[in-house]
Amino acid sequence: MSTQPESNSALLYLILGAAGSGRREVLADLIGEGLDQEDVPVVLFAESEVETPLDQKLGRVQRWRLSDGFLEVPAEHWQGATHVFLVLDGAKDPVDQIEAIKPWWQATGMELARVITVVDCTLASKHPPLLTWFDACIHFSDAVLLTRREGVPNKWLSDFQSRYKDQFLPCLFEFVKGGRVKNPPLILEPEARRVSHFFDETDWVVAGEDEDLEIGSEDEDDGRETNEEVEVTEAVDPFLERRIGGRRVKELPDIRRYLTGNS
Repeated sequence: MSTQPESNSALLYLILGAAGSGRREVLADLIGEGLDQEDVPVVLFAESEVETPLDQKLGRVQRWRLSDGFLEVPAEHWQGATHVFLVLDGAKDPVDQIEAIKPWWQATGMELARVITVVDCTLASKHPPLLTWFDACIHFSDAVLLTRREGVPNKWLSDFQSRYKDQFLPCLFEFVKGGRVKNPPLILEPEARRVSHFFDETDWVVAGEDEDLEIGSEDEDDGRETNEEVEVTEAVDPFLERRIGGRRVKELPDIRRYLTGNS
C-alpha cells in the first residue's frame, strides 16, 4: 500500500523516542513492510547519533544538525525522496527539536504525514520521572509504538496507556514485538491524530474582558455597545510556552541522566 500523495511531494515522518528504544528496528520494518517497491525512502539522523549496522537496512541515510536553534539539512539529502523519516536526537529535549523542525519543514514544501513516538517501556517503567518526557512526545504524536516490553509488568503497560486514553488523546497505540509492527501501512497512513495543533495552521486567541463580543457590537443582554480594543495573539502550545526569562513552563527531565549509552 503506497502512502505517496498524488502531488508526488515527499511525505515527512518525525520519529521521536529515547536513544536505545528500538527506533532503527521499527524504521526498518516500517520501510520494508509499509512502503511500495517504487517508493524512495530517506532517513535523516542527527549528527550526534552513532552509526550502527542496522543503518544498512534503512536504505539512504543522511544527517541533520541544529545550529543556533535552526535545523540544517542540505536539500540534496532528501531530494528525490517520496518518504522522509527524520529521527530526533534521542538524548536531547524533543520539544526544542520540534520547535526547530517546524520552520525547516514549512520551507521544504513536504507534507507532514505523521509524528511517531517509540516508547522504551523498560526505560519508562524503571524511571517514573521520565513520564513527563514521554508526555511531551506523545502530545505531538499521531502514533505511539511500545517497544522493549520484556519483563515489564502488564499493569504498568495498562496504566501507561490509560494515562493517555483517559485524556481522550486520539493517537494510535500499538505494541512492537521483535522490532516488528503489526500493521506498518496503518502506522504510515498520513492522517493526523495528534492532539497538538503546533504543525497545523496558526491558531489565534483573543485577549480581553469581552472576548465573546465583536468590536463595536451591541450586547444583547444589556444593550450596551462596546468599542473595547482586543488583542489577538498566536496560540502557544502548552509544551512550547515559556516563562519570562526563557525557561519552559513545562520543563522536561534531562533524559541523558537515565540512558545507558545505547543508540
